[in-house]
Amino acid sequence: MARKLNEREKRVIQIGVIAAVAIFAFTLGADWLKGWGEARTALAKARSRLADVEADRAKQAALLSIVPVFELPQPEDRQKFLFRDTLLEQLKKAGINSEPLQILGTRRTKAVPYKVLKVKVKGKCKFDQLLAFLANAQENPYLVGVEELRIQCDSKQPPDKRKEIEIELTVSTFVE
Repeated sequence: MARKLNEREKRVIQIGVIAAVAIFAFTLGADWLKGWGEARTALAKARSRLADVEADRAKQAALLSIVPVFELPQPEDRQKFLFRDTLLEQLKKAGINSEPLQILGTRRTKAVPYKVLKVKVKGKCKFDQLLAFLANAQENPYLVGVEELRIQCDSKQPPDKRKEIEIELTVSTFVE
C-alpha cells in the first residue's frame, strides 16, 4: 500500500535529487577543469617551443640555400643522361678537361629501394679547379655521392708543369 507523500517529504526528496545531481556535476566538472588546465599548459609549452624554432624569412631563405637540391630518381635510361649532362656542365664550369665519361653500370643496394649508377670521370686539371668542382658538386640535383677520387701528379715533370694533376673520379646517382 502506497501512501501519499506530504509536502515536507516531497521537498526532502527534491533537495536530495538536486544534491545528487550537483555532486555528480561537480565531480565531472572538476575532472574536466583539471584536464582543461593541463591541455592549456601543454599548448603554452608547445607554442613556446614553436616560437623558438620559427625563423624569420631571411634566416629561412639562407638555410634553404645551404641545403643541397635533390631530384627523385628517374628510370635508368633517362636518369643516365640527365646525370651525365649535368656532370659534364659542372666539369666544364670548373675548367676540368675530361675524357668521355665511362658509365660503370648499376647495382642494387639493400639500404635503398633504388639502384645505384656509377660514372667514372678521368681528366686533367689544376688542384684548385678540382676543389672548386668538389665544392660545387652539391648543386647537381642527381648526384648522390663521390665514391672514389684518385689524384696523381707526375713528379718527373718540371715544377711549373706539376701544377696540373690527373684525376680519376667516380660519382654515383640513384636510378629506378
